Amino acid sequence: MKRFTYLFVLLLLTAATYAQQAKYVFYFIGDGMGVNQVNATEMYLAACEGRIGTESLLFTTFPAVGIATTYSASNPITDSAAAGTALATGVKTYNSAISVDTDKQELTTVAERAKRSGRKVGITTSVSVDHATPAAFYAHQPNRKMYYEIACGIPQAGFDFYAGGGFLSPDKSYDKQDAPSVYPILEQAGYTIARGLNDFKAKEAAAGKMILIQPEGADPAGIPYAIDRKPGDLTLAQITQSAISFLTQGRDKGFFLMVEGGRIDWACHDNDPATVINEIIDMDNAVKVAYEFYKKHPKETLIVITADHETGGLGLGTDDYELNLKALSHQKLSTEQLSIAITDLRKNQHASWENVKALLAEQLGFWKELPLTWTQERALRDDYEESFVENKVVFTQSLYSKLEPIAATARKIMSRIAMLGWTTGSHTAGYVPVYAIGAGSKLFAGKYDNTEIPKRIAKAGGYK
Repeated sequence: MKRFTYLFVLLLLTAATYAQQAKYVFYFIGDGMGVNQVNATEMYLAACEGRIGTESLLFTTFPAVGIATTYSASNPITDSAAAGTALATGVKTYNSAISVDTDKQELTTVAERAKRSGRKVGITTSVSVDHATPAAFYAHQPNRKMYYEIACGIPQAGFDFYAGGGFLSPDKSYDKQDAPSVYPILEQAGYTIARGLNDFKAKEAAAGKMILIQPEGADPAGIPYAIDRKPGDLTLAQITQSAISFLTQGRDKGFFLMVEGGRIDWACHDNDPATVINEIIDMDNAVKVAYEFYKKHPKETLIVITADHETGGLGLGTDDYELNLKALSHQKLSTEQLSIAITDLRKNQHASWENVKALLAEQLGFWKELPLTWTQERALRDDYEESFVENKVVFTQSLYSKLEPIAATARKIMSRIAMLGWTTGSHTAGYVPVYAIGAGSKLFAGKYDNTEIPKRIAKAGGYK
């Protein structure tokens, strides 16, 4: 009788442990999203409601909250490849490495562990599929710029669903030699390639494995910034919903889904606060899609949100104990698109200073809603004289964009009006936040290193 009771209790404990495992895992990574980026977004939302304080994003209401360190094996400040590797494998490596260790030996990723444990796997992003963070979950290369070689790692990983803007180098190897296009290679490996949401919906039911990218002719580097979005543009929320739909069709064995808000980082590199805030809100909208799934499967779903590093050294306040975040609501487009608009205007040889002022007033609210100081207007006028009249155009280079001088100055003025400071156009070593809800979410409370996150996800999911 005692033996029977012991076995019965053991079975109950085993069943309870299994029930607590995360059958469905969502792993959101806000590239470049430090603590201050999140805080600024919540204070901005409150300011737009006419009050001082914060208006919570959905993911900041999750019950488990932590902070993580982000240094790489080669520097206190990480790049996205080393950080992505840490978040994917739980191992530190050198900057620019894609899921190989400091000896360039392949590391096993949490996504690969999930696949070996019988889960379906999806890797998605708002930038290119072969960019550093998504690449770190499925590829193994010594250099993040090996885009062609990284894309060729997709069939080797054998994951079920990929999505993003497209591929940066689909027919050129790392040494710039012509190479067979990755598209037939992927199709021969059993992947259906869908170009846009409508194409995905038409092909989804018959596809065994899927790659969702932007329509033909769109920029493969990434989907448009949220602030620039037009009807019909692919969104991160749509990508998340499409992944869930695809990964749950057929026999439902559970899934692991990584979703990267990759363009948060790009906007931070540009020191463009309005665009940063809109990107974080946009990622929160993707989290809302995951949360709706969680509400249907609360005991089997884990949602984790974090970042690979902070970008820009964003400071909330410049002087006089003030912030003016509501000013950012007048910006209607990214600095990147503003630069393009100024270039188009400059092509008109008769474009006047008044024409430039009208553009800045319409797109940023300058002079109309946001008064400028004499010094600020003088800086813009000097840029106009040099680039439009003297035709001496010196673009400002950031990691992911080239900005017209007027656009570069305008974004600095916008930050000053909002009373936000930036220490760099690159990464910093600041802490990043971690939020979690669902099965195993208690594992993510506290302070720890970023290498702990995939280990704890694997534990919560019961991966081999």
